[in-house]
Amino acid sequence: MMEEERVETPEETSDGQLGKQHRKEKKDMQAKIQSMKTAIPKNDKKRRKQMTEEIAKIEADLNQRHEEELRQLKSTTNTEVEEVLNGVETMKMEGGGGEEEEEEEEVQQPRLTKAQKRRDKKAAQEKERESRIAEAEVQNLQGVRHQEGLKLAEKLAQQQLQIKEISSDGHCMYRAIEDQLAHRSKPGLIMSVKDLRSRTAEHMRGHADDFLPFLTNSNTGDMYTSDEFEKYCSDVEHTAAWGGQLELRALTQVLHLPVEVIQADSPTIKIGEEFDSESITLVYMRHAYGLGEHYNSVELLKDPANAEDS
Repeated sequence: MMEEERVETPEETSDGQLGKQHRKEKKDMQAKIQSMKTAIPKNDKKRRKQMTEEIAKIEADLNQRHEEELRQLKSTTNTEVEEVLNGVETMKMEGGGGEEEEEEEEVQQPRLTKAQKRRDKKAAQEKERESRIAEAEVQNLQGVRHQEGLKLAEKLAQQQLQIKEISSDGHCMYRAIEDQLAHRSKPGLIMSVKDLRSRTAEHMRGHADDFLPFLTNSNTGDMYTSDEFEKYCSDVEHTAAWGGQLELRALTQVLHLPVEVIQADSPTIKIGEEFDSESITLVYMRHAYGLGEHYNSVELLKDPANAEDS
């Protein structure tokens, strides 16, 4: 006898329905925010500041409500899982009536009962999985990564900017700068990641005294030797070694451009202020992608009319 295919009940789809509802509400919220932005002239700084604060409150209120709904869903789901599991155990304890009923059940029921147990067990496992998903989403909404993103979005909005995602592959700082240079009007400043790494290493080698005092051996605490410094520069040039403030300092000298690094919980870092040019703007994230530190580029805040096409 073929096992009857299980049909998902309306109760079992409630988790997915809540997720769809949340996504729709977030989309509606973004549309409302874009409408608010277009309603206020860009040169009205006072009203735009008030608008930014209002937007932050709208986002926070929606996130708080979503967290509460997800918590309630998790509580309900856990209860249903227990009920299904208890039902399976109860089936094991149930007995029959008279001898004739027992004999009839021995003939007709065993295969159906096993199939039902498998379906009930599968249902319980699915409920538990959905519960874990709901819990993970609550933790993400409450987590430092999410909060960092909200703070950065608010800071960038004040400059009519937004984050432009850069892949997390060890080259993120150089890729973010490559992206920034690609939008400059001077063709001579357009460089690939490979070029940027090579020029950075070349500058550091030629100005070792400017960088050696900031590089120490992690085991001994001593300043790098010449060989260790050369190994460091070689890694900058030829590997996916992560770039930091020293490399940014070198790049400002190579490009003759200032760099500003926007952070969520700290003041903006400005490097190369001696150069009187439009700054390269990067976003530094401490909790991105679960991997820790990461650099992103920025782009102009999209207009509502173009938001749907992006």
